[in-house]
Amino acid sequence: MSYLEKYFQKVPEKGRSKAAIAYLAAWDHLQEHNPLVVQKIEQELKDQRSHLKLIASENYSSLSVQLAMGNLLTDKYAEGFPGRRFYAGCENVDAIEDLAVQELKTLFGCDHAYVQPHSGADANLVAYWAILIQRVQSREVEILGKKTVDELSSEEYEKLRKVLVNQKIMGLALGSGGHLTHGYRHNVSAKMMQSVTYEVDRKTGLIDYAALHEQVKKEKPLILVAGYSSYSRLINFATMREIADSVGAVLLVDMAHFAGLVAGKAMQGEYNPIPYAHIVTSTTHKTLRGPRGGVVLCTQEFKDTVNKGCPIILGGPLEHVIAAKAIAFKEAQQPSFQTYAKQVIVNAQKLASQLMSKGVEVVTGGTDNHLLVFNVAESFGLTGRQAEAALTQAGFTVNRNVIPFDSNGAWHASGIRIGAPALTTLGMKEKEMEQIANNIVLLLQATKPVSNDKASGIQIEPKVLENVLQSNQELLQRFPLYPELVLD
Repeated sequence: MSYLEKYFQKVPEKGRSKAAIAYLAAWDHLQEHNPLVVQKIEQELKDQRSHLKLIASENYSSLSVQLAMGNLLTDKYAEGFPGRRFYAGCENVDAIEDLAVQELKTLFGCDHAYVQPHSGADANLVAYWAILIQRVQSREVEILGKKTVDELSSEEYEKLRKVLVNQKIMGLALGSGGHLTHGYRHNVSAKMMQSVTYEVDRKTGLIDYAALHEQVKKEKPLILVAGYSSYSRLINFATMREIADSVGAVLLVDMAHFAGLVAGKAMQGEYNPIPYAHIVTSTTHKTLRGPRGGVVLCTQEFKDTVNKGCPIILGGPLEHVIAAKAIAFKEAQQPSFQTYAKQVIVNAQKLASQLMSKGVEVVTGGTDNHLLVFNVAESFGLTGRQAEAALTQAGFTVNRNVIPFDSNGAWHASGIRIGAPALTTLGMKEKEMEQIANNIVLLLQATKPVSNDKASGIQIEPKVLENVLQSNQELLQRFPLYPELVLD
């Protein structure tokens, strides 16, 4: 029996969802061509329905967003940008991309938006090279008495290339909550420029703006990066702009993690980066609840260069994904999204406070955003890797994470990072967060490593594991994922 036949059998006509019918019809079609693909998609849905998604960088996009990606727009090459393509026949993708740009500008109130990056990492590369070209290349070409790069001789171009890769970038260190693309030595960002990182304060785990200002004055970076992947506090972007301006640096804010909180007006004033940053980059998934992809927002100074992300960095735009981005940006303008964004923070704070009430050490002593990191080495005598394995067995989906100045390193780690975006999308609130935090503590207290080896297995008291798993399943049954997709 096909997916649709089962659906029609179980769901009365009045209760049927057009989105579910379209979704399941696609599965039936794919089933004829590659059953394994459909099997794994279905299994992923079942897996996500059976685990509490606490990964701070994941969420659930709408079925409308997902359906928008499965169409013939994927067949269209469209290098360039709307109105200036290198291929003919782009009128329709121009209209869709223009719509996505306008929706994004309306959502964030920015001067310019670029929606083509395939990911947050791509968005950062586009932004970095836009800054290098606009602030460094233009100056160097002018010094050489030329108007364009094409007019340079081979020797002059080699000189320019060496100047470009000798610029300095300064971002929050990976161990302090920053991201790989902010100058981590194994990432291309630290290979295309000189990288200097700043750390959080050892005692508080917070960014010390006075210390950062002194470091910036000493290092004089071209690019000062603000943003994070595991820092649980707000960043004052007005202060960051002042620090950047003191040495003539460009302030780049990577808001990939908290873009939805800005869009939903849960981060306002000096905690909204748009009025203060020269360039803002982001993913479109995570808190924004869109498709997997990236964007760049910028001031007019960088508009023309950012629009040339292709050919600078990118290849052909993923126009089917851009269509889904347009839908997600419109969804994020609805009043319900503002309610959602504010609840995300409330839920994360409840998780943090409840963990701390049970004696768990939470990095920075709490959270102001959607995520938190807690120290499992100090609180439970486990490595992050061991705690992650235990939590997975009990129906949680989390990721191990370094804490500041972590002696266990990034692979084993000493912390677990959790976030509230996905469970808030399901409709969970403070009461559920309290239950989840209690279950986490119960489970980890009942978990022991089998040896002193950081990579060794674990033992969990069977009765505790059974009880926590049952509690989590009951919770998931009350808040089902994509309930309109009736399978069995």
